Amino acid sequence: MTEETPGFDEQSQQPDVPSGVPVDDAEPKAATPSAEEAAAPAGDSGPDAGLVAQLDQVRTALSERTADLQRLQAEYQNYRRRVERDRIAVKEVAAVNLMTELLPVLDDIGRAREHGELVGGFKSVAESLESTVAKMGLQLFGKEGEPFDPTIHEALMHSYAPDVTETTCVAILQPGYRIGERVIRPARVAVAEPQPGAQPGKPAEEGTEAAADDKETGGPQEG
Repeated sequence: MTEETPGFDEQSQQPDVPSGVPVDDAEPKAATPSAEEAAAPAGDSGPDAGLVAQLDQVRTALSERTADLQRLQAEYQNYRRRVERDRIAVKEVAAVNLMTELLPVLDDIGRAREHGELVGGFKSVAESLESTVAKMGLQLFGKEGEPFDPTIHEALMHSYAPDVTETTCVAILQPGYRIGERVIRPARVAVAEPQPGAQPGKPAEEGTEAAADDKETGGPQEG
C-alpha cells in the first residue's frame, strides 16, 4: 500500500500575509484626486477665460492711455509753436517801435553826412549808432533810377522826362527804412513819367527824309 503525498490546495498557493495586516492594505491603492483637482472644472476653462478677460482690459486701458499721451504731446507742440510765434511778434514790435523813434536821428546823421559835417567825435558816435541799428535788422532803401513801387515809395513830386520808359524815381527826398519785409517808413521820392503821346521827333525825321528824296529826284514824278 503506497502512501499518498498530500497535494497543494488553493489556499496553500496564496502568498503568506503577515499577521495583523488587513488584506485590503496589501493591494495597491488607486490614485485619488486632490481637493483642488476635484474642484477644478473639466478642461480648466474657468481660469483661462478670466485671464483672457483681464488681458483684454489691460490692452484697452493701455490703448486709451497711449491716445491720451499722443493728444497731450500734440497740444504741447502747438502751445510751444504759439509761444514762439508770439515771442517773435513781440520782439519785432518792440524793435519797430524803437527804430521808429530813432528815424529822426538817422535822418539828421544822413543830412550831416551829405553836407560834410559828419566829422570828429560826432562821426564816431553816428557810425556806432548806424552799426547798432543795422545789427537789429534795420535796412535803408531807396535809390535814384529805380522803378517806382507804391508799396515802398511815396511820391512827393511828379514830372515828365523824355529819357524814361516807365515811372521812375529821379530823386530821393527821404530814404525809407524796413526790418525784414516790414516797411517802417516808405522812401519819399520825386518821380518822372514818360512824355504822353507819340515819341517826339519821329514824324519830323520822316518829313525831312521825304524832302531830301524830292531834291535828289527833282521833285515828285508826274504820271
